[in-house]
Amino acid sequence: MNETMVCAVGRVATQPVYREMASGPSARFRLAVTARYWDREKNTWTDGHTNFFTVWANRQLATNTAASLTVGEPVIVQGRLKVRTDVREGQSWTSADIDAVAIGHDLAWGTAAFRRAGKTEAAAPSQAQPEPNWETSQEGSEEEAAARAQSRSATAVLT
Repeated sequence: MNETMVCAVGRVATQPVYREMASGPSARFRLAVTARYWDREKNTWTDGHTNFFTVWANRQLATNTAASLTVGEPVIVQGRLKVRTDVREGQSWTSADIDAVAIGHDLAWGTAAFRRAGKTEAAAPSQAQPEPNWETSQEGSEEEAAARAQSRSATAVLT
């Protein structure tokens, strides 16, 4: 098959929209990809042109996308590029869509904790579950302190 596969690195521009279709779950969101370049005269990074893509996800990828992404997050999207031209009200419009194969957070900007999707999550992605508080206090419990110490000693052994 002759398909144009692309890998786009950008930020989520719109909140993902999740729909249950006859063919299965579908989700879409807009991805903003801004070119950056080093301006030697100003001695700083400068933003260039921003391209916007509509990213389409299907089946389990759609469910996980709707449950995982919010506006402003840095993401990497891999998929098939589809460029369409349409005439609306006498004007020619061109849109660039990406039929996603894989979507993930860009770890150059932060950390992520992977959670395998369970049956309950797959059944209702639109029901927002409160995010657990992963931050622990400095004091914490004795069990937490022991776990941190064990983690540090395991890391020391590996290095």
